[in-house]
Amino acid sequence: MNSKIFSLSCALITSFIWGTAFVAQDMGMDHIGPLTFTSARLFLGFLTLLPFLIIIDFKKIKQGKHDFKKVFIYLLFIGFLIAYGNALQQYALLYTDVANTAVFTVLYVVFVPFVSYFFFSKNIHWSVWPSIFTCLLGGLFLTELDNVVVRLGDSIALFNALFWSFHIVFISKLLRIFNYPITIASLQCLIGSIFTFVPALIFEEVIFANILLEYKEILYVGILSSGFAFMLQIFSQQNLSPAPVAIIFSLEGAIAALAGWIILDQFLNEIKIFGIFLIIFAVIFSQIAPLYKKNSIKN
Repeated sequence: MNSKIFSLSCALITSFIWGTAFVAQDMGMDHIGPLTFTSARLFLGFLTLLPFLIIIDFKKIKQGKHDFKKVFIYLLFIGFLIAYGNALQQYALLYTDVANTAVFTVLYVVFVPFVSYFFFSKNIHWSVWPSIFTCLLGGLFLTELDNVVVRLGDSIALFNALFWSFHIVFISKLLRIFNYPITIASLQCLIGSIFTFVPALIFEEVIFANILLEYKEILYVGILSSGFAFMLQIFSQQNLSPAPVAIIFSLEGAIAALAGWIILDQFLNEIKIFGIFLIIFAVIFSQIAPLYKKNSIKN
């Protein structure tokens, strides 16, 4: 399979898993707090990927020459971002519904090009900018501006998007010096779990029996979303630059909105549905436009 097609496939599968995971995240806090839920899911993600790390990556890493100090610093920062990116998602879900949390989270599409351009002088294809504007417009149609509580949740989700934008960019940076997606995915989950477990002990009541009450939701987001989806995200970033891959990942917002409607009865009116379609259109356009230019040059 062509490497770019493989990466695109990984990105699309990731978007679907992340989108449906929002429903489990929303349902998984009846007996535990946001930090406890986040720590549990990330630790389970680490355990899920650990056997693959040992079987596939360990020997290759041991035989290669790497700047492990630099890699460790990257992993610490990425672990911090994944920890509080997930935790802020959970807090947002306490105040607003799945659709709003997911769509405002995916506004990392807006931040990724700016982070790439202003921090790392990364060239960006012109199609990214109209796609960003369209995503913003779609997000606006999904917002309930007259509800103060919802706006608080939306604001948390919007701030959370900043964490994910840096996460996407720094994953691409780390892959240049340490191209082991399984190892990166598993260790970022372990570090992220530690980063959220300590404050959970301080600010929340961490009771193992209560965590078990949410086992279905934690299993879903831990194994699929924190484990395999984060691994697939990193595989997709091997051959795709941060800006376009972020736009593909933004499909998770539309998928989450539809899943919330179907599973949780969080009704979507015509305006919200139009916002979802705008986001889907932006994703498709951002991928077709660069290909059209390449085909024109070839002809």
